[in-house]
Amino acid sequence: MQLLRAGLSLLRIQAVFISHLHGDHLFGLFGLLSTMSMLGRKSELPIYAPPPMKNVLRDHLYYFGDGMMYQPVVHHIPTDSPALIYEDKAMTVHTVPLRHRVPTSGFLFREKTPPRNVHKYLIAQYRLSVNEIVQLKNGADITRPDGESLKNETMTYLPYTPCAYAYCSDTQFSEDVIEQVRGVDLLYHEATFQSDRAELARQTMHATAADAATVAKQAAVKKLLIGHFSSRYPSSDGFLHEAQAIFPNTEIGQELETYRISPP
Repeated sequence: MQLLRAGLSLLRIQAVFISHLHGDHLFGLFGLLSTMSMLGRKSELPIYAPPPMKNVLRDHLYYFGDGMMYQPVVHHIPTDSPALIYEDKAMTVHTVPLRHRVPTSGFLFREKTPPRNVHKYLIAQYRLSVNEIVQLKNGADITRPDGESLKNETMTYLPYTPCAYAYCSDTQFSEDVIEQVRGVDLLYHEATFQSDRAELARQTMHATAADAATVAKQAAVKKLLIGHFSSRYPSSDGFLHEAQAIFPNTEIGQELETYRISPP
């Protein structure tokens, strides 16, 4: 429902990633699958999730899958070690093992470095051949028959800087996560409690706002989003103040808001 409110096309979804099999992270999937079918989806939909997601989906489709014109396909993911689970021409997705009451994985979405572009004015200036342009786009220097050297760093540029986004929820504070999300442009990290309930956070295997901010600071990420707040707190202000005291570039994750991952 929130995807529709945001004006996003459900039919453009290419894959679904489920962190763990708790209802607040899973139940929306079933309505999504049905709506996609009613909208006419025909292509297979990969779903990446911890076991036993395959059994959960099988039972759902047994009762509610009549007339579905496409096939949802579950790919079980490891939750105890990082792994590459998805790759296309533009990006990769790795698992980020998390610490929660059930097998749980975060996800690291990372753009690949794009091929370099050749400056258009230099193509004309040096009368570059098609073969020379291809070599330059692949990162090579050019040495011409007359000995002239064309340096790649001068002749080309990156069309954009690849960016990375990490999603970590639900989880206790984990030092193992820090290295895996190091330097990402945007980190979403759960912050169920504030430090006044740190012991409850430990017992329920959740994080505090201070824990999330500590991960962001030690991993030198560029920006932190926090959310998944306990209903015990009437306002999110305390979460923001606690996190910003450790990692100033923190924001509250807001429903239907847009957050830029790559630099403007």
